[in-house]
Amino acid sequence: MTPAEFRTAVRDWLDTHDLTPGEDISFDAQVAQLSRVRRALFDADWMRYGWPAEVGGLDGPAVLRAILGEEVATRNLAEPGIYSMIEVLAPTVISYARPELAAEMVPRLLNGDEQWCQGFSEPGSGSDLASLSTRAEQRDDEWIINGQKVWTSLAQFAQRCVLLTRTAPGHDGITAFFVDMDTPGITVRPLRTMHGVDEFAEVFFDDVAVPAGRMLGAPGDGWRLAMDLLPHERSTCFWHRIAYLYATVDSLVQQADPIDDLDLGAAYLAAHTVRCRSYATQQRLGAGGRLGPETSVDKVLLATAEQQLFDTYRDLVPGAIEWSDPVLRSEYLYSRAATIYGGTAEIQRNIIARRLLDLGKGDSG
Repeated sequence: MTPAEFRTAVRDWLDTHDLTPGEDISFDAQVAQLSRVRRALFDADWMRYGWPAEVGGLDGPAVLRAILGEEVATRNLAEPGIYSMIEVLAPTVISYARPELAAEMVPRLLNGDEQWCQGFSEPGSGSDLASLSTRAEQRDDEWIINGQKVWTSLAQFAQRCVLLTRTAPGHDGITAFFVDMDTPGITVRPLRTMHGVDEFAEVFFDDVAVPAGRMLGAPGDGWRLAMDLLPHERSTCFWHRIAYLYATVDSLVQQADPIDDLDLGAAYLAAHTVRCRSYATQQRLGAGGRLGPETSVDKVLLATAEQQLFDTYRDLVPGAIEWSDPVLRSEYLYSRAATIYGGTAEIQRNIIARRLLDLGKGDSG
Protein backbone atom coordinates (compact mmCIF):
# COMPACT_ATOMS: atom_id res chain seq x y z
CA MET A 1 0.00 0.00 0.00
CA THR A 2 1.48 3.35 -1.02
CA PRO A 3 1.39 6.27 1.45
CA ALA A 4 -1.28 7.99 -0.66
CA GLU A 5 -3.43 4.85 -0.73
CA PHE A 6 -2.93 4.40 3.01
CA ARG A 7 -4.03 7.96 3.76
CA THR A 8 -7.15 7.60 1.63
CA ALA A 9 -8.06 4.29 3.25
CA VAL A 10 -7.51 5.64 6.77
CA ARG A 11 -9.65 8.69 6.05
CA ASP A 12 -12.44 6.55 4.65
CA TRP A 13 -12.35 4.33 7.72
CA LEU A 14 -12.31 7.26 10.15
CA ASP A 15 -15.24 8.83 8.30
CA THR A 16 -17.34 5.75 9.07
CA HIS A 17 -16.09 4.95 12.59
CA ASP A 18 -16.85 7.53 15.26
CA LEU A 19 -13.89 7.94 17.62
CA THR A 20 -14.84 11.46 18.69
CA PRO A 21 -13.89 12.10 22.32
CA GLY A 22 -16.57 12.86 24.87
CA GLU A 23 -17.21 16.19 26.55
CA ASP A 24 -14.98 15.43 29.55
CA ILE A 25 -11.72 17.31 28.93
CA SER A 26 -9.92 16.17 32.09
CA PHE A 27 -6.52 14.55 31.67
CA ASP A 28 -7.85 11.23 32.96
CA ALA A 29 -10.42 11.34 30.17
CA GLN A 30 -7.74 12.18 27.60
CA VAL A 31 -5.68 9.15 28.62
CA ALA A 32 -8.77 6.93 28.49
CA GLN A 33 -9.56 8.32 25.03
CA LEU A 34 -5.99 7.59 23.93
CA SER A 35 -6.41 3.93 24.90
CA ARG A 36 -9.76 3.81 23.11
CA VAL A 37 -8.30 5.24 19.89
CA ARG A 38 -5.27 2.94 19.93
CA ARG A 39 -7.45 -0.12 20.54
CA ALA A 40 -9.82 0.74 17.68
CA LEU A 41 -6.98 1.49 15.26
CA PHE A 42 -5.09 -1.66 16.26
CA ASP A 43 -8.13 -3.90 15.89
CA ALA A 44 -8.67 -2.44 12.42
CA ASP A 45 -4.95 -2.99 11.65
CA TRP A 46 -4.17 0.69 10.99
CA MET A 47 -1.98 0.95 14.09
CA ARG A 48 0.03 -2.10 12.98
CA TYR A 49 1.27 -0.63 9.69
CA GLY A 50 4.85 0.62 9.74
CA TRP A 51 5.84 -1.60 12.68
CA PRO A 52 7.94 -4.79 12.34
CA ALA A 53 6.11 -8.11 12.15
CA GLU A 54 8.27 -9.34 15.05
CA VAL A 55 6.30 -7.07 17.42
CA GLY A 56 2.87 -7.66 15.93
CA GLY A 57 3.14 -5.12 13.12
CA LEU A 58 2.39 -5.40 9.42
CA ASP A 59 5.73 -3.97 8.26
CA GLY A 60 5.82 -1.16 5.68
CA PRO A 61 7.56 2.22 5.87
CA ALA A 62 7.48 4.29 9.06
CA VAL A 63 5.86 7.13 7.10
CA LEU A 64 2.58 5.22 7.39
CA ARG A 65 2.71 5.77 11.15
CA ALA A 66 3.28 9.48 10.59
CA ILE A 67 0.24 9.64 8.30
CA LEU A 68 -1.95 7.85 10.82
CA GLY A 69 -0.86 10.17 13.62
CA GLU A 70 -1.47 13.19 11.41
CA GLU A 71 -5.05 12.09 10.77
CA VAL A 72 -5.62 11.46 14.48
CA ALA A 73 -4.22 14.90 15.40
CA THR A 74 -6.07 16.77 12.66
CA ARG A 75 -9.40 15.26 13.73
CA ASN A 76 -8.59 15.92 17.41
CA LEU A 77 -9.24 12.29 18.29
CA ALA A 78 -6.40 12.11 20.83
CA GLU A 79 -4.09 14.67 22.38
CA PRO A 80 -1.06 14.64 20.04
CA GLY A 81 1.57 14.90 22.75
CA ILE A 82 0.56 11.73 24.57
CA TYR A 83 -0.43 9.93 21.36
CA SER A 84 3.02 10.44 19.88
CA MET A 85 4.85 8.98 22.89
CA ILE A 86 4.45 5.64 21.15
CA GLU A 87 6.86 6.93 18.50
CA VAL A 88 9.55 7.52 21.13
CA LEU A 89 9.24 4.48 23.35
CA ALA A 90 8.27 1.62 21.04
CA PRO A 91 11.24 2.05 18.64
CA THR A 92 13.58 2.26 21.63
CA VAL A 93 12.34 -1.02 23.11
CA ILE A 94 12.44 -2.68 19.68
CA SER A 95 16.05 -1.61 19.20
CA TYR A 96 17.44 -2.34 22.68
CA ALA A 97 15.28 -4.92 24.46
CA ARG A 98 15.76 -8.65 24.12
CA PRO A 99 13.71 -9.71 21.03
CA GLU A 100 11.36 -11.87 23.09
CA LEU A 101 10.72 -9.01 25.52
CA ALA A 102 9.99 -6.55 22.70
CA ALA A 103 7.66 -9.10 21.04
CA GLU A 104 5.74 -9.47 24.31
CA MET A 105 5.54 -5.83 25.32
CA VAL A 106 5.28 -3.62 22.23
CA PRO A 107 1.84 -4.94 21.14
CA ARG A 108 0.48 -3.94 24.55
CA LEU A 109 1.47 -0.34 23.84
CA LEU A 110 0.22 -0.38 20.25
CA ASN A 111 -3.20 -1.77 21.15
CA GLY A 112 -3.87 0.61 24.03
CA ASP A 113 -3.71 -1.96 26.81
CA GLU A 114 -0.79 -0.13 28.41
CA GLN A 115 0.76 3.30 28.74
CA TRP A 116 4.51 3.70 29.13
CA CYS A 117 6.64 6.54 30.43
CA GLN A 118 10.18 7.82 29.97
CA GLY A 119 12.31 8.21 33.10
CA PHE A 120 15.08 10.57 31.97
CA SER A 121 14.97 14.00 33.64
CA GLU A 122 15.91 14.51 37.28
CA PRO A 123 15.63 17.53 39.61
CA GLY A 124 19.27 18.41 38.86
CA SER A 125 19.52 16.87 35.39
CA GLY A 126 17.13 18.31 32.84
CA SER A 127 18.80 19.64 29.73
CA ASP A 128 22.10 18.33 31.14
CA LEU A 129 20.99 14.71 31.00
CA ALA A 130 24.53 13.36 31.32
CA SER A 131 24.63 14.53 34.95
CA LEU A 132 21.85 12.16 36.08
CA SER A 133 22.42 10.51 39.44
CA THR A 134 19.76 7.79 39.84
CA ARG A 135 21.91 4.75 40.62
CA ALA A 136 21.62 1.08 39.71
CA GLU A 137 23.82 -1.44 41.51
CA GLN A 138 24.03 -5.09 40.57
CA ARG A 139 23.08 -7.69 43.16
CA ASP A 140 23.21 -11.24 41.87
CA ASP A 141 20.77 -11.44 38.92
CA GLU A 142 19.04 -8.15 39.78
CA TRP A 143 19.84 -4.45 39.72
CA ILE A 144 18.81 -2.33 42.71
CA ILE A 145 17.75 1.19 41.72
CA ASN A 146 17.64 4.28 43.95
CA GLY A 147 16.94 7.86 42.92
CA GLN A 148 14.34 10.28 41.63
CA LYS A 149 12.96 11.32 38.25
CA VAL A 150 10.82 14.35 37.48
CA TRP A 151 8.70 15.74 34.63
CA THR A 152 7.80 12.14 33.76
CA SER A 153 4.79 12.27 31.45
CA LEU A 154 1.98 9.75 32.14
CA ALA A 155 3.90 8.14 35.03
CA GLN A 156 0.74 7.81 37.13
CA PHE A 157 -0.95 5.89 34.29
CA ALA A 158 2.04 3.89 33.08
CA GLN A 159 2.62 0.17 33.43
CA ARG A 160 6.25 0.37 32.17
CA CYS A 161 9.10 2.88 32.23
CA VAL A 162 12.15 3.27 30.00
CA LEU A 163 14.54 4.34 32.73
CA LEU A 164 18.04 5.80 32.63
CA THR A 165 20.33 5.09 35.57
CA ARG A 166 23.96 5.55 36.49
CA THR A 167 26.08 2.42 36.86
CA ALA A 168 29.51 4.08 36.53
CA PRO A 169 30.99 7.56 35.99
CA GLY A 170 30.66 9.47 32.73
CA HIS A 171 28.56 9.00 29.60
CA ASP A 172 29.64 5.36 29.39
CA GLY A 173 28.30 4.79 32.88
CA ILE A 174 24.63 5.35 31.97
CA THR A 175 22.52 2.20 31.69
CA ALA A 176 18.87 1.83 30.66
CA PHE A 177 16.21 -0.51 32.03
CA PHE A 178 12.62 -1.41 31.14
CA VAL A 179 10.94 -1.25 34.52
CA ASP A 180 7.50 -2.45 35.64
CA MET A 181 5.86 0.49 37.41
CA ASP A 182 4.13 -1.75 39.96
CA THR A 183 7.50 -2.94 41.31
CA PRO A 184 7.76 -2.44 45.10
CA GLY A 185 9.68 0.70 46.01
CA ILE A 186 8.31 2.95 43.24
CA THR A 187 6.32 6.01 44.33
CA VAL A 188 4.60 8.32 41.81
CA ARG A 189 3.47 11.83 42.69
CA PRO A 190 1.62 13.75 39.94
CA LEU A 191 2.60 17.37 39.32
CA ARG A 192 -0.02 20.00 38.48
CA THR A 193 1.20 22.33 35.72
CA MET A 194 0.05 25.89 35.16
CA HIS A 195 -2.33 24.76 32.41
CA GLY A 196 -4.20 22.75 35.03
CA VAL A 197 -3.20 19.24 33.94
CA ASP A 198 -1.43 16.50 35.92
CA GLU A 199 0.52 15.46 32.84
CA PHE A 200 3.84 15.15 34.64
CA ALA A 201 4.91 13.35 37.78
CA GLU A 202 7.92 12.91 39.99
CA VAL A 203 8.90 9.29 40.50
CA PHE A 204 10.90 7.95 43.43
CA PHE A 205 12.88 4.69 43.37
CA ASP A 206 13.73 3.18 46.75
CA ASP A 207 15.63 -0.12 46.53
CA VAL A 208 13.69 -1.11 43.43
CA ALA A 209 14.76 -4.59 42.25
CA VAL A 210 14.82 -5.00 38.45
CA PRO A 211 15.70 -8.33 36.79
CA ALA A 212 18.91 -8.28 34.75
CA GLY A 213 16.89 -9.39 31.73
CA ARG A 214 15.12 -6.01 31.76
CA MET A 215 18.28 -4.11 30.89
CA LEU A 216 18.00 -2.33 27.54
CA GLY A 217 21.17 -3.09 25.65
CA ALA A 218 24.34 -3.66 27.66
CA PRO A 219 25.74 -1.85 30.70
CA GLY A 220 26.76 1.62 29.56
CA ASP A 221 24.46 1.72 26.53
CA GLY A 222 22.09 4.25 28.13
CA TRP A 223 23.63 7.36 26.58
CA ARG A 224 23.58 5.80 23.11
CA LEU A 225 19.95 4.79 23.68
CA ALA A 226 19.08 8.38 24.63
CA MET A 227 20.78 9.74 21.52
CA ASP A 228 18.98 7.18 19.32
CA LEU A 229 15.66 8.08 20.94
CA LEU A 230 16.02 11.77 20.04
CA PRO A 231 15.42 11.42 16.26
CA HIS A 232 12.10 9.70 16.91
CA GLU A 233 11.06 12.46 19.32
CA ARG A 234 11.91 15.18 16.82
CA SER A 235 10.58 13.56 13.65
CA THR A 236 7.25 11.76 13.84
CA CYS A 237 6.30 13.23 17.22
CA PHE A 238 6.86 16.76 15.95
CA TRP A 239 4.94 15.90 12.78
CA HIS A 240 1.89 14.98 14.87
CA ARG A 241 2.07 18.20 16.87
CA ILE A 242 2.46 20.28 13.72
CA ALA A 243 -0.66 18.67 12.26
CA TYR A 244 -2.53 19.81 15.35
CA LEU A 245 -1.16 23.34 14.96
CA TYR A 246 -2.41 23.41 11.36
CA ALA A 247 -5.90 22.45 12.54
CA THR A 248 -5.65 25.28 15.08
CA VAL A 249 -4.73 27.71 12.29
CA ASP A 250 -7.87 26.64 10.43
CA SER A 251 -9.96 27.30 13.55
CA LEU A 252 -8.36 30.72 13.95
CA VAL A 253 -9.10 31.65 10.33
CA GLN A 254 -12.78 30.86 10.88
CA GLN A 255 -13.03 33.03 13.99
CA ALA A 256 -10.73 35.98 13.34
CA ASP A 257 -11.65 39.25 11.69
CA PRO A 258 -10.67 39.02 7.99
CA ILE A 259 -8.90 42.39 8.15
CA ASP A 260 -6.15 40.78 10.24
CA ASP A 261 -4.52 39.16 7.23
CA LEU A 262 -0.96 40.07 8.21
CA ASP A 263 -1.20 38.51 11.68
CA LEU A 264 -2.90 35.40 10.33
CA GLY A 265 -0.34 35.16 7.57
CA ALA A 266 2.56 35.39 9.99
CA ALA A 267 1.10 32.64 12.19
CA TYR A 268 0.50 30.43 9.15
CA LEU A 269 4.00 31.09 7.81
CA ALA A 270 5.57 30.03 11.14
CA ALA A 271 3.55 26.79 11.11
CA HIS A 272 4.33 26.18 7.45
CA THR A 273 8.05 26.76 8.00
CA VAL A 274 8.32 24.14 10.75
CA ARG A 275 6.16 21.74 8.72
CA CYS A 276 8.54 22.00 5.77
CA ARG A 277 11.51 21.49 8.06
CA SER A 278 9.84 18.52 9.75
CA TYR A 279 8.97 16.99 6.39
CA ALA A 280 12.63 17.07 5.40
CA THR A 281 13.54 15.44 8.73
CA GLN A 282 10.94 12.72 8.15
CA GLN A 283 12.36 12.10 4.69
CA ARG A 284 15.92 11.75 6.01
CA LEU A 285 14.87 9.36 8.74
CA GLY A 286 12.72 7.35 6.33
CA ALA A 287 15.70 6.99 3.99
CA GLY A 288 17.72 5.44 6.79
CA GLY A 289 19.73 8.54 7.64
CA ARG A 290 20.89 9.26 11.17
CA LEU A 291 19.71 12.49 12.70
CA GLY A 292 21.92 14.58 14.89
CA PRO A 293 22.29 18.19 16.07
CA GLU A 294 20.36 19.51 13.05
CA THR A 295 17.11 18.48 14.78
CA SER A 296 17.71 21.35 17.20
CA VAL A 297 16.58 23.58 14.33
CA ASP A 298 13.29 21.65 14.22
CA LYS A 299 12.84 22.18 17.96
CA VAL A 300 13.46 25.94 17.80
CA LEU A 301 11.08 26.35 14.85
CA LEU A 302 8.34 24.31 16.53
CA ALA A 303 8.54 26.29 19.77
CA THR A 304 8.47 29.56 17.83
CA ALA A 305 5.47 28.51 15.73
CA GLU A 306 3.52 27.20 18.70
CA GLN A 307 3.91 30.31 20.80
CA GLN A 308 3.31 32.66 17.88
CA LEU A 309 0.12 30.84 16.89
CA PHE A 310 -1.46 30.92 20.33
CA ASP A 311 -0.36 34.52 20.90
CA THR A 312 -2.08 35.42 17.63
CA TYR A 313 -5.20 33.52 18.67
CA ARG A 314 -5.32 35.47 21.93
CA ASP A 315 -4.95 38.78 20.11
CA LEU A 316 -7.40 38.15 17.25
CA VAL A 317 -10.18 36.40 19.15
CA PRO A 318 -10.48 38.53 22.31
CA GLY A 319 -11.73 36.73 25.40
CA ALA A 320 -11.66 33.21 23.98
CA ILE A 321 -8.58 32.15 25.93
CA GLU A 322 -9.43 34.16 29.03
CA TRP A 323 -13.12 33.35 29.35
CA SER A 324 -14.97 31.20 26.84
CA ASP A 325 -12.81 28.32 25.62
CA PRO A 326 -11.22 26.13 28.33
CA VAL A 327 -9.52 23.84 25.79
CA LEU A 328 -7.94 26.78 24.01
CA ARG A 329 -6.92 28.32 27.34
CA SER A 330 -5.17 25.10 28.33
CA GLU A 331 -3.36 24.94 24.97
CA TYR A 332 -2.27 28.57 25.25
CA LEU A 333 -0.79 27.97 28.70
CA TYR A 334 0.86 24.76 27.51
CA SER A 335 2.48 26.66 24.64
CA ARG A 336 4.39 28.75 27.20
CA ALA A 337 6.45 25.62 27.92
CA ALA A 338 7.32 25.03 24.25
CA THR A 339 10.69 26.74 24.74
CA ILE A 340 11.43 24.54 27.78
CA TYR A 341 10.26 20.97 27.27
CA GLY A 342 12.39 18.57 25.23
CA GLY A 343 15.46 20.77 25.72
CA THR A 344 15.31 24.51 26.36
CA ALA A 345 15.53 27.03 23.52
CA GLU A 346 18.82 28.29 24.96
CA ILE A 347 20.34 24.80 24.86
CA GLN A 348 19.06 24.25 21.31
CA ARG A 349 20.58 27.50 20.09
CA ASN A 350 23.89 26.62 21.73
CA ILE A 351 23.86 23.29 19.91
CA ILE A 352 23.10 25.02 16.61
CA ALA A 353 25.86 27.57 17.17
CA ARG A 354 28.55 25.17 18.30
CA ARG A 355 27.83 21.96 16.41
CA LEU A 356 26.28 23.24 13.18
CA LEU A 357 27.81 26.71 12.72
CA ASP A 358 31.13 25.97 14.45
CA LEU A 359 30.87 29.12 16.55
CA GLY A 360 32.32 29.79 19.97
CA LYS A 361 35.44 27.65 19.58
CA GLY A 362 37.96 30.42 19.17
CA ASP A 363 40.55 31.60 21.67
CA SER A 364 38.67 33.54 24.35
CA GLY A 365 41.88 35.20 25.50
